[in-house]
Amino acid sequence: MKESVGIIGLGRFGRVLANILSDDFHVQAVDPNPQSDVFGVELVDWNTILNEQTIFVAVPIHSFKAVIRQLASDLSQDVTIIDVCSVKVYPVTVMKEHLSSRVGIIATHPLFGPDSIKSQEGLKIMMHDVRDIYNQYIQWKEYFQSKAIQVAEMTPEQHDRTAAKTQGITHFIGRVLRDAGINSTDIDTLGFHDLVQVIDQTCNDSWELFMDLQNYNPYTLSVIQQLETSINVIRSKILKGA
Repeated sequence: MKESVGIIGLGRFGRVLANILSDDFHVQAVDPNPQSDVFGVELVDWNTILNEQTIFVAVPIHSFKAVIRQLASDLSQDVTIIDVCSVKVYPVTVMKEHLSSRVGIIATHPLFGPDSIKSQEGLKIMMHDVRDIYNQYIQWKEYFQSKAIQVAEMTPEQHDRTAAKTQGITHFIGRVLRDAGINSTDIDTLGFHDLVQVIDQTCNDSWELFMDLQNYNPYTLSVIQQLETSINVIRSKILKGA
C-alpha cells in the first residue's frame, strides 16, 4: 500500500504536483473548487487532510496566511508542512509565526509549472530546511532528485533576491511585451522567437499570480526600478545618437 500525502489546493500547480506525487504516493487533496479530472487524487474534506503526516500547501500566495492560520488552529497531531510558494521570505515568516513548534516546516519553490514541465528537461526545485523536526527533508530532497528534478538549496532571503532578478523580472517583461502588442511575425529572428516565448510562458499564468510575485517578494520592486532606469539611459543614448 502506498504511503499517503496531502495537498491543500488543486490550482494549476497543485494539479502538476499531484500528478508527480501520484506515481509513488496515495494523494489526498482538498480544494474549495475541486477539479473532477485530477488523475490519481482522492478528494477529501478539511478534517481528513489534517490526518496526513505530510501536507503540501499549494494555494495562491495571497491566500497562504489564512490557510496556515486555519491549519494552526485545527492541527492536533504531529505533521510536516511543505509550502510551494514562488516567493519564500513571506511564507516562511508566516509559517514560523503561526505554526506550533510541533509542526515541521520545509520551504520549497518548484521552478517549473504546467507549461514548462512539458519539456521534462532542466527541471529544478529550491528547498530549505526551516524546521525539519521529523527528518523528512532528506527524504523529499532525494525523492525530487529521483524524478530528475535538480535541487537547489538556499535560504529564503537568497531565493527572493535571486528570484526578483529572474522570475519576477521575466514575468514583468512578459506582461509588458504582451501589453505592447508584441506578436509573432513572418520574419521572426531566432532571438525574437525566444522573446515571444517569454510572453507565452508567463502570460498563461493568472494575473493573480503575477501580482503575488510582484507584491510578496520584497526585492522585486527595486529590480523593476533598475530596469526602468536602464531603459531611460538607453533611450537617452539613442536620442543623442551616442
